[in-house]
Amino acid sequence: MATRREAREWCTQMLFQLDLNPTENINNAVTRFWVDKQPDSAMKEFAEKLLCGVRNNLIEIDNTIQKYADNWHMDRMAAVDRNVMRMAVYEMLFCKDIPPIVSINEAVDIAKYFGSKESGRFVNGILDRIRKDIDRPARSKDE
Repeated sequence: MATRREAREWCTQMLFQLDLNPTENINNAVTRFWVDKQPDSAMKEFAEKLLCGVRNNLIEIDNTIQKYADNWHMDRMAAVDRNVMRMAVYEMLFCKDIPPIVSINEAVDIAKYFGSKESGRFVNGILDRIRKDIDRPARSKDE
């Protein structure tokens, strides 16, 4: 049985793929992505919800990240770090049922797993700055 962590990892992989290989037909890319996976329906749905949420709100998400990424432009960030942060910022801004601290912790762990030696610290620093300006509790979900 898949977990939300795995669903977030899958979402990160799809975001990475679409970031580096833009396509007009996202549905075909997503269908190809699932070919060798064995997700249960709930986690597949969660991963695709995150993916669609990021893609549908990409301008707002990127603007938010850019605002807090001192001396870093989105194009200069490592693709893994950029896409992990996109997913976490989507969760923090639009998924009121997920506490922001959970989104940050998951993003940091995924960045460490897929990224460089410094990815965890980099992602954590920017996401924590964003979290401080979000008007909702950091450790509990909104009702």
